[in-house]
Amino acid sequence: MSSQPRSPNLGTVVSVRGSVVDIRFDAHLPPIYAVLHAREGNIVIEVLAQLDAHRVRGIALTPTQGLARGMTVEDTGGPLLAPVGPGILGRMFDVFGNAIDRQAAPTAVQRRSVHRAPPPLTRRSTQSEIFETGIKVIDVLVPLERGGKAGLFGGAGVGKTVLLTEMIHNMIGHHAGVSLFCGIGERSREGEELYREMQAAGVLSNMVMVFGQMNEPPGARFRVGHVALTMAEYFRDDEHRDVLLLIDNIFRFIQAGMEVSGLMGQMPSRLGYQPTMGTELSTLEERIANTDTGAITSIQAVYVPADDFTDPAAVHTFSHLSASIVLSRKRASEGLYPAIDPLQSSSKMATPGIVGERHYQLAQAIRRTLAQYAELKDIIAMLGLEQLSPEDRNVVARARRLERFLTQPFFTTEQFTGLKGQLVSRQDALDGCERILRDEFKEVPENVLYMIGTIDQAKGKAKSQSESEYAAVPHES
Repeated sequence: MSSQPRSPNLGTVVSVRGSVVDIRFDAHLPPIYAVLHAREGNIVIEVLAQLDAHRVRGIALTPTQGLARGMTVEDTGGPLLAPVGPGILGRMFDVFGNAIDRQAAPTAVQRRSVHRAPPPLTRRSTQSEIFETGIKVIDVLVPLERGGKAGLFGGAGVGKTVLLTEMIHNMIGHHAGVSLFCGIGERSREGEELYREMQAAGVLSNMVMVFGQMNEPPGARFRVGHVALTMAEYFRDDEHRDVLLLIDNIFRFIQAGMEVSGLMGQMPSRLGYQPTMGTELSTLEERIANTDTGAITSIQAVYVPADDFTDPAAVHTFSHLSASIVLSRKRASEGLYPAIDPLQSSSKMATPGIVGERHYQLAQAIRRTLAQYAELKDIIAMLGLEQLSPEDRNVVARARRLERFLTQPFFTTEQFTGLKGQLVSRQDALDGCERILRDEFKEVPENVLYMIGTIDQAKGKAKSQSESEYAAVPHES
């Protein structure tokens, strides 16, 4: 017996206030998170509240121009769906899963609900593992957790995007993983630039990009993170691959939630934030986890309003992070790239039980040396290096060599710098730092350690430098 086609559940628009739409249904009330279509699917509304037995209140995920009272609205019978499958690799999507890279719609995809529960505790991995990035300063001083969440704090122009791009490159090239970039409230220019950069770096084929742009309604910006996570969960759970999820910017997710909450008429909480902020952020963040089949490791750019780290948005975000990477404009101006401030950055993984006793002791010694150098900088500026005690002079020499060794040429900047990109294992990075702290490179000029990979390259660089200097000096025949 053939099943009868389901008759559509139709409703009527009662009121439209900006992005907030009230709709009356006589037959069947749609559930929370149900997606409704108006004007032949051009206007998409998500149900967020059931007002009474016949009325729902929804937030429009598209502009509401042309929507009027009395118009017919159709219940799709399900929530917002995201495309998943091998066909989404190398593509760029919006919040509805439509391709926005001017190419044909992807094939070999299925659609899944964006509202999914986090993995149960029984499936979670209890092992703390290091996620190696191949970037010396991160692997030594701010080790990231596989399946963990790291925050990337920094202003404009200090190298946030370059650092994210390099991590994508290293992840794809050396971890056989998938990278997913989620732009929440991004400028469309940034998305377009990133797409071209990834194409030029040759890493687009193992990457997915999802954007809820700055000019889109708050409902779309609020849901784009869930869409990206649904895609990431497919690669983790179905294909058993490791996923690197980059979110830029997590603050804009909270901001979109604040706008939605205000539009829905909820009473604001502290500093105008939504009363449900903690729950909304947790619903998103708790889905980022490592399971017995794979891991989603997330790096999130975090904007701190007015540099106030006590702001509720920053406080709630901090509670989810396992590492904080702080980028410094001062280091960027000195040409010390990646411009990560080693004294401001921290990681919960940097304990002897996880990284091992040797790594822990070395990291502490590096931090101590750099902190002593920071204290001595004022004296050097006023009196000069000669006025320091021999012991302090050694500390300065060590710190300056460490600072230069912790710089690194990136694969993604090869076309600008002319320097070949380097990927350095954690072991090689630790060996290099240990040898500098033992004063093995005391006699070597500090510029030899700048922008190299492993420490052994310094000897070769010093040799070629001294040979070129010798050749430049005129000799008697």
